[in-house]
Amino acid sequence: MFARPATRMRCATGLLAIGTLLMLAGCGEDPKPSVLEQVKAEGELRVVTRNSPATYFQDRNGATGFEYELAKRFATDLGLELKIETADNLDSLFSSLARSDGPVMAAAGLVDTPQRLRQARFSIPYLEVTPQIIYRQGESRPTKPEDLIGKRILVLAGSSHAEQLEALKLEQPQLAFEASDAVEVVDLLRMVDEGQIDLTLVDSNELAMNQVYFPNVRVAFDLGDTNSMRWAVAAGEDDSLLQEINAFLERAEANGTLQRLKERYYGHVDVLGYVGAYTFAQHLQQRLPRYEKMFRQAGQANQVDWRLLAAMGYQESLWQPNATSKTGVRGLMMLTQRTAQSVGVSNRLDPKQSIDGGARYFVQIHQQLPEGIQEPDRTWFALAAYNVGGGHLEDARKLTEAEGLDPNKWADVQKILPRLAQKQWYSKTRYGYARGGEPVHFVRNIRRYYDILTWVTQPQLEGTQVAESGAHLPGIDKRKPEEEQTPPL
Repeated sequence: MFARPATRMRCATGLLAIGTLLMLAGCGEDPKPSVLEQVKAEGELRVVTRNSPATYFQDRNGATGFEYELAKRFATDLGLELKIETADNLDSLFSSLARSDGPVMAAAGLVDTPQRLRQARFSIPYLEVTPQIIYRQGESRPTKPEDLIGKRILVLAGSSHAEQLEALKLEQPQLAFEASDAVEVVDLLRMVDEGQIDLTLVDSNELAMNQVYFPNVRVAFDLGDTNSMRWAVAAGEDDSLLQEINAFLERAEANGTLQRLKERYYGHVDVLGYVGAYTFAQHLQQRLPRYEKMFRQAGQANQVDWRLLAAMGYQESLWQPNATSKTGVRGLMMLTQRTAQSVGVSNRLDPKQSIDGGARYFVQIHQQLPEGIQEPDRTWFALAAYNVGGGHLEDARKLTEAEGLDPNKWADVQKILPRLAQKQWYSKTRYGYARGGEPVHFVRNIRRYYDILTWVTQPQLEGTQVAESGAHLPGIDKRKPEEEQTPPL
């Protein structure tokens, strides 16, 4: 009679114990934090990107690049420190994103292709680009996909362009191309420019940024539709970070941040270079007299030939005190905000302050160069460092030495500097990618201006200003070229 109630009691007690254990277990285990919560707890946003002019690289201003600038704003928006990692190629970029201990986001000018959608998840778009077939001016221009057959074509391995050409091969079986992970977009454009390959396929934004450095490259035709660039996060169900990314990009579009960055990096061609002998002659007469006294005073105070400072000022700003570059460098001597502060310049748009600051900064660079570099090479090295930064210059000197050349001779180093824009070389350096051809042109142009200024300020001419005095200016043809259009200044 008593067996059944006892059994019920034992069953009830057992169920109660199991329930209690389940409750205790549930209370003892915290739910796994989301990706966004983990990132905020660590205090840093780890982003993987490419070392290229359209994404991320180091110049004399420090870290820069469209993707870097946008990612930095996102990190600031989250109250986090941005940590940048670079991938050697696109395949390794996606591999690093998939690692449990890897970066949490990729910002590298990516398009969400069918293959990539199996590797990662993508944000809403932030930049529209068009894939473009690039050929060399003077060669036969292809106008349709069929014209690509029989051409030497090279693209980035793992890129959306490689996928695009693979798809095109289904329609054009005779089409052949190569894909390499040892190059970047700048390498591809250079190879077309020099005739090493016939064609390549790049996005319109990267061409716009680099075309000024490759005078022979031209657009043959657009291949396919416009694509959308997006950021990427690792595949999985956790979309906490992706939601935050999308919200940020929507705000960046609404408040004009995206438009400002697009204009800064892709909106115009940099005209602060050598603009022709005719224009220089005009500016020599019309602009330099306003600032000649300032250059002379700065030169005397810093023991630098004032004419060298004037030549630097012309190369940097065409002697325009309100000049501003696309990267935010400002003033007659084009100082960065950080450089201006370091040399005591409070207003970069004040021509006297800018000239004085530029002179002090140049002297600092000149003094910091290795002792083995003697004049006149020391001055040319200092000019190159003023333009591209001391770190990149040192990288070039090491590459020069590795080639069996003299790292203390400008004639040798200027041959190697352009290699800093080629992946096979800059991947071996400490500071990575740089537009190595720029300091070479920078120094060459300044030396040309300096030679002219030296002649027109010889003792027999010192009684007159550099402005129009009836004196013949050697090397300057003051007749306006028939086909040359003076660029807007």
